[in-house]
Amino acid sequence: MHAVPTALIPWLDPASIIDWAGPWALAVVCFIVFAETGLLVGFLLPGDTLLVISGLLSHPQDYAPNGVFGLSVWWVALLIGLAAFVGGEVGYYIGHKGGPSVFEKKESGLFSVKNVERTNAFFARFGGLTIILARFVPIVRTFAPVAAGVGHMNKWKYTLYNFIGAVIWGFGLTMFGYLIGFIPPVADFVENYIDLILLVAVGGTAVVTLWHYLRERSKAKKAAAAGEDVVTDHDEAEALVLDPEVFDRGPEHHEGDAPKA
Repeated sequence: MHAVPTALIPWLDPASIIDWAGPWALAVVCFIVFAETGLLVGFLLPGDTLLVISGLLSHPQDYAPNGVFGLSVWWVALLIGLAAFVGGEVGYYIGHKGGPSVFEKKESGLFSVKNVERTNAFFARFGGLTIILARFVPIVRTFAPVAAGVGHMNKWKYTLYNFIGAVIWGFGLTMFGYLIGFIPPVADFVENYIDLILLVAVGGTAVVTLWHYLRERSKAKKAAAAGEDVVTDHDEAEALVLDPEVFDRGPEHHEGDAPKA
């Protein structure tokens, strides 16, 4: 172990960043996790990678005995899991209260009807289990809570599945990241290049988010220029609402099923 951290990138000293960020670093991670399922724009965010990196950054260092976040990994994983659960509940509430009008939007970098259709296809295939499985599928994990709310999935069943998914994904992936940090080559990399990991966690998240947004916005503009219908009206939004009985199905019922028209 090094007594004094040597930054791979001279101006990015890990000890200084950790001292400056403190608990705010974890707050930012929790907000991103919350946004992935609690806000319709969350599909732009790279949640899976961030959770694993958060676990890695929870390893004790000479200059950070409790890791980057200043807390035990158990607290870090628990708070991230809680953020994932609350996000899922907020997403359901938005869909339940907003109804089909939630989908009445113009195609943009923040909304695409194809994302809703992709989510509906998951429900048609896996039923209510989609709430758990969607945690590991980008885009779908953002729209699944809202689609469940709009379709009035049984609230208690939804909350149970949301809790299970949040534990497996939020808590589980964070702990997975922490555990792989015990593999000698990985542990050495974290110790020697933690500044690079911090750069990837912060800068990488921003770059990937911006890239996703610009790509989706470009697609929307091209569709509009080609004369395609880029506005989801009331009737089209109604057609995106899932039949409540879809949520009671199991994976064995997926063939031939489709969202209600």
